[in-house]
Amino acid sequence: NTHNLGGGVVFPQQDAAAICAAARKAEVASYLDGARLFNAAAASGLSVAELARPFDLVSVALSKGLGCPVGSVLAGDKAGIARALRIRRMFGGAMRQSGILAAAGLYALDHNVARLAEDHANARLIAEQLAGVSGIRLDLATVQTNIVICRLEEGFPDALAIAARAKEASVLVSALGPRTVRAVTHLDVSREDCERAVERLVAIIRRG
Repeated sequence: NTHNLGGGVVFPQQDAAAICAAARKAEVASYLDGARLFNAAAASGLSVAELARPFDLVSVALSKGLGCPVGSVLAGDKAGIARALRIRRMFGGAMRQSGILAAAGLYALDHNVARLAEDHANARLIAEQLAGVSGIRLDLATVQTNIVICRLEEGFPDALAIAARAKEASVLVSALGPRTVRAVTHLDVSREDCERAVERLVAIIRRG
């Protein structure tokens, strides 16, 4: 998977395999929260199956990079899925007439996986522009997928102020900390949108 707060960095597969092996040795099941698993696959060159293989149970979100309005998929062995279904019902998680959501999920899997590389390229575009601005600290090595995290040096407005001013300019970013700003690219923003957004964001930061 990718690290959200780490800027979308792909978790090393060899480390994931080692963790799962240690868990199995201790007779503990392993679970992968694969919220951005398809992004990790697109960035690493490994297939989703390869990334998921060491784990006993895997969830994949269809509503993030794949653009589905809602929904996730849970994968595992027959006994694990049966237990998960029972627990879901115990907590009131069952859904009725969910075929329309399943159809949206199938569309996302059929049409929106290959284009994830576009989101990654757009994030890189934003990161490269921000990295060249005085007062911003950004490690380009961490921009591997569709998340960009930068830090504002002292003497500049804090992250909440930058996010508020950016919103006024129709650019949505979030404040992760007092001086940390996060931007995320996705299928609803084009290359041109990202170019305009980073131009406005840079101008806002430079104004101070």
